[in-house]
Amino acid sequence: MISAQSVLEGDRLALSRLLTAIERGSADGQEALNALFKHTGQAQLIGVTGAPGTGKSSLVNQLALHYRHPAAGDPLRVAIVAVDPSSPFTGGAVMGDRIRMRDLAGDEGVFIRSMASRGSLGGLAPTTASMVQAMDAAGYDIIFIETVGAGQAEVEIAKLADSTLVVEAPGLGDDVQAIKAGILEIADILVLNKADRPGVDSAERALKGMLQLGHPVEHVFMHHGKKAQVATHDTVGDLWLPPIQRTVSTEGQGIAELAEAIARHRAYLRESGEWERRDRARLETELIALLGVELMARWQAATPDEVYNEVLTQLLDRQISPSQAVNALTRQGEYSA
Repeated sequence: MISAQSVLEGDRLALSRLLTAIERGSADGQEALNALFKHTGQAQLIGVTGAPGTGKSSLVNQLALHYRHPAAGDPLRVAIVAVDPSSPFTGGAVMGDRIRMRDLAGDEGVFIRSMASRGSLGGLAPTTASMVQAMDAAGYDIIFIETVGAGQAEVEIAKLADSTLVVEAPGLGDDVQAIKAGILEIADILVLNKADRPGVDSAERALKGMLQLGHPVEHVFMHHGKKAQVATHDTVGDLWLPPIQRTVSTEGQGIAELAEAIARHRAYLRESGEWERRDRARLETELIALLGVELMARWQAATPDEVYNEVLTQLLDRQISPSQAVNALTRQGEYSA
């Protein structure tokens, strides 16, 4: 039996057991998460995504160190969910980002969990949101969600995180990976990592150019479905403009400045009301996803195999269309070919 109270009291072993139960989909894990949900909503969720090789794990490592050892103020408790590609043989995580975060080892204020993507194309595992909620309830102030870095499908992170960092690096084949569809749209902060490499200036110019391509005359661009003028500041009116932050994560360069940009974005979210809007959108997305799973399970339980196979045969014989097949399977007995 998993104790929700132990998780609230900061018991790391209880939290580990809960995360394992959530990943396995056990009833005990869901029961504990139900009890903990009213204690969620306090942590800042920071998504970190980008193409493979941009140095996402090293960047998260340095940011975690910054929050644990701030130049001023109290240290913050940090949790990290590192979503790795799945092994085709075991289904488990194959990279293990904890190997690249050795600087955080032994710090009781840091909790790191690697999990497998389980074949999800959006860069996140199906249970990522639930695991983040458990860490939130456990009292962690900042939770990093690092995605697998699969490419253009990495847009699901924007539905979960309060602030999304899109990490780029010069010299990866394209002038800048952010030109790919969908990536620029989700960025709250663009991080140009490995900024000590040749080509960093041209990569930054390309990024800035992308922010101005929405309209060549008025110099506007679309961000999260809204139009804004490009400026050197973080905001224009009530709209946040993604700043470009240069970092060299292996040397710790630019980390303090990046943390300041994250703090400015958090302040913007609070002052503009965007924090509440994103929280609503995040929970609604999860609700719809869970509804889909539950309704599918109920439909499968209520639909005899012979009915399904009969409709599938008619579909394969082109006697009915896919939409007619769906109608037949969801309204059994009412459809005739």
